[in-house]
Amino acid sequence: MSPEIHSTKDGSSTLYSDQFEQFYHNPNGAATESIHVFFETSGLTEHLKKGKSLAVLEVGFGTGLNFLLLADLLIECKINIPVRFYSIEAFPIDTETAKGFDFTGHIKNQELNSILPEVFDKIKPGMNMLGPIDELDLELHLFYGSFDEFRPDNLQVDYIFHDPFSPEVNEELWTMETFLKLHSLSKLETVLATYCAASKARGAMCAAGWHVARAQGALGKREMTLASLSKEKLKGFKRVNEERLAHRYTTDDFD
Repeated sequence: MSPEIHSTKDGSSTLYSDQFEQFYHNPNGAATESIHVFFETSGLTEHLKKGKSLAVLEVGFGTGLNFLLLADLLIECKINIPVRFYSIEAFPIDTETAKGFDFTGHIKNQELNSILPEVFDKIKPGMNMLGPIDELDLELHLFYGSFDEFRPDNLQVDYIFHDPFSPEVNEELWTMETFLKLHSLSKLETVLATYCAASKARGAMCAAGWHVARAQGALGKREMTLASLSKEKLKGFKRVNEERLAHRYTTDDFD
């Protein structure tokens, strides 16, 4: 059964997963939270303005909202740099569901809305590539499969959007092993951003060698999390006690 489309309070669409019994996004505003967490707080928007190339890895393609927001931002800011967007999705939605999304209040370039039905119509198990997008040097590399099966060659990304369902229902994507794998796909200055502020998830990041910081959450959420292999990338944010959280995680002190 296809997940049901819901309109969040900012007018953008999300889905409700019966399998995980959670919404894909914050019901108070899918697009608003994505922009806050993955683009503004992470520093990605400022990165784009510097004219450098960009590689992003997203854990949880979901509705494809983050990819659309990135494409729209590139067009609006007239940025034409090489951008490679890698994403992983174990349970892709069907084409008809994708046709029902409404992101019109947050995507200024409405022609982008036709991308998602095409993506989900053509997706096959393994790696799928779409691009370039609308005369941009933008490519989507969408892996249909589990995170464990994702084994790219020589991938080193600049930003990680960690956006799976919450640790309460999808614990396997919030483990030390998950963050060790993401560590291996990162550069020294890579920034990982996630909506999640759970102490155990932060402990898993710390145990995997990430520096971790608290940041202001979106839409009523008190906090979100940023992580990097470089302490410098977290300047201006309040760091957690990484040694203590790593110890708590490795000694199962969160249960």
